[in-house]
Amino acid sequence: MSRYSRQELFAPIGPEGQRRIRASRVLLVGCGALGTHLAEFCVRAGVGGLTIVDRDIVEFSNLQRQSLFTEQDAREALPKAEAARRRLVDVNSEVEIRAEVSDFNFRNAEKLAQGASIILDASDNFETRFLINDLAVKHGLPWVYAGCVSSRATCMPVLPGKTACLTCLLEDQPAAGGETCDTTGIIMPAVLQAVAWSSVVALKIMSGNTDTLLCRMLTVDLWSGERTGVDASRPWPDCPTCGRKQFPWLEGKRATRHATLCGRDSVQISPEGEFDYAAARERIRNAARLSTENDYLLRAEFEGLTITLYKDGRALVHGTGDVGRANSVHSRLIG
Repeated sequence: MSRYSRQELFAPIGPEGQRRIRASRVLLVGCGALGTHLAEFCVRAGVGGLTIVDRDIVEFSNLQRQSLFTEQDAREALPKAEAARRRLVDVNSEVEIRAEVSDFNFRNAEKLAQGASIILDASDNFETRFLINDLAVKHGLPWVYAGCVSSRATCMPVLPGKTACLTCLLEDQPAAGGETCDTTGIIMPAVLQAVAWSSVVALKIMSGNTDTLLCRMLTVDLWSGERTGVDASRPWPDCPTCGRKQFPWLEGKRATRHATLCGRDSVQISPEGEFDYAAARERIRNAARLSTENDYLLRAEFEGLTITLYKDGRALVHGTGDVGRANSVHSRLIG
C-alpha cells in the first residue's frame, strides 16, 4: 500500500491532489516551534522538496516545544536547520531536503526562493514577514502567514493578485512594545493551533484546492475562547505592495543591522560588507573562552555573555536584549 494512501483516500485530495503535492517545493522560513512541526508536516505529506531556512542553534530551552530536536543537538549547538534536516531524512527519504543555516534577509531572499512553489512563514518577527510578503507578491508565489504568542494563534493565506496581502491588512509592522514571547510567554496549544491552520492552508494550496480557502486573517485565543477574523478575500486597490508594486523590504530599504530574538534574550548582529571568518576566529580565541566549535559556527564566553559566530559573519550575542551592550561587546571582540 502507498505511503500516502490514507491521504489519497481523503476525497478532496485523491491521487491527483497527491501528485500536485509531490510536485510542490516548499520554502520554510524559520525552524522553531512552528517551523519544526511544519517541516515534519511537509515531509510526511510527501512534498517534492523542502528548503529550511533558520539563523539559530538548538538550545535546551527549545526542547519543551520544538519537535525534531534532541538533547544531543543542544549539547553540540547544532544549527536548527541542519538538526531538522538530519531527523527528516529518516522520516521520508523521497523528499529533497535542504538546510540553509542563514538569516533570511533581503540579500538572499530571492535566491533562496528560486524553484519554490509556496512559502510557509514560521518566523518570529514582522520584519521577516513583510520581507516574505514583498518576495511573494513580486514573484507571484502563494504564502501562508502564521504566528502565535501567549495563548493566541493567527493564520492567513496570501494568493498574490487574488487575495489581500499582509500589507493590505497591516500596512506596516506593529509598533515596538507589542506582545512577544519574551513579555507574555507562549503555551503549546497556541503553537499547535497555528500549525494546524497553516498546515491545512498549505495542503489546500499544494493539492489544487484553493477555491476552498477561507480567505481571512483568523485569530483565536485558546485560553479565553475568543475568535476574530478580518476579511482578506480581495486586495486593497491602493496597497503599496500588491497595488503599486513597491517592495521596500525586499530592496533592503527597511532592513536593520541589529535584531533582538523573540524569547531568547539575544541580539543578532549582521556584518557590514565582506567578512573574514578566519581572522575573527583568531581574535575570539585570543580574547575569549571558546566553548564550542563545529562546521557551522563557534561559541565563546566573553564579559558574562555568550557569543555565537557563524561563518557568514552573523553573530548572536546571548544574555542581553540591549542592542547597545551587544554591539559594544561585538565591536571589541569581533571588530
